[in-house]
Amino acid sequence: MKKLNLWLLTAFSFISSLSVANADDAATPLQLGLRAAASPQMERIIDFHDNLLMYVITAIVIFVTGLMLWVIIRYNKKANPEPSKTTHHVMLEILWTVLPVVILIVIAIPSFKMLYYLDRTENPEMTLKITGYQWYWGYEYLDHDNLTFTSNMIPEDEIDESKGQKRLLSTDNVVVLPIDTNIAIQITAADVLHAFTIPAFGVKKDAVPGRLNETWVRIEKPGTYFGQCSEICGINHAYMPIEIKAVPKEEFEAWLVKAKEEHASNDNHHMMTLAQLEGVK
Repeated sequence: MKKLNLWLLTAFSFISSLSVANADDAATPLQLGLRAAASPQMERIIDFHDNLLMYVITAIVIFVTGLMLWVIIRYNKKANPEPSKTTHHVMLEILWTVLPVVILIVIAIPSFKMLYYLDRTENPEMTLKITGYQWYWGYEYLDHDNLTFTSNMIPEDEIDESKGQKRLLSTDNVVVLPIDTNIAIQITAADVLHAFTIPAFGVKKDAVPGRLNETWVRIEKPGTYFGQCSEICGINHAYMPIEIKAVPKEEFEAWLVKAKEEHASNDNHHMMTLAQLEGVK
């Protein structure tokens, strides 16, 4: 009876995770599938996965499973006591060489198109520069007087759930971005390799010291979105989350005024950090 109740509870939680819309983008227990899209980039990724890859994968699994069953039934010792001594079959060898190539071409063409689309936007309306540190993130709004601040994870014992804060996900300084805006994202690192990842945006880009990688995003839905570093970068790799709040453009402009006053002192800290890095070089 206890096992039955456990299974029923698990099934209910699974169904709930699929049916309940998650407004703040935080994952739920037993959740399956890709994160709900909040950008055209992620919409294309989901479309590529659901409407092409899943059909190809399913067809391959069905074919291979059927082939294995047929071989087991048709060529077992009882049904086929005298096995064939055939060692080569020209047509069969051609087919198992050509068919995988055709499958790869079918996957590759839309994949290359999507990668090209994800790479960058020609006419960005603003630029956000992101720097990975051990173990936090630094942000620079290059088009807005170089507004600069760092973002650290809120310790677990300081999480305030009444404010909507999430364990291991919420940060002390939230990144605010406008919706319906083409945003160029420049990504680098100051120490070791990191990776900036926001699943709902379809953004996952390595942060490499001495290199400036670039991608872009256009957020279509207001809300709070979470991500994490996706490159093992040291002992606190699991504790450098990303929290982004997407708001209407008018609200973003109002936030900028307040943020520039609040983080004015960070400019000096940033310049000192750059000077220290140059000294190390």
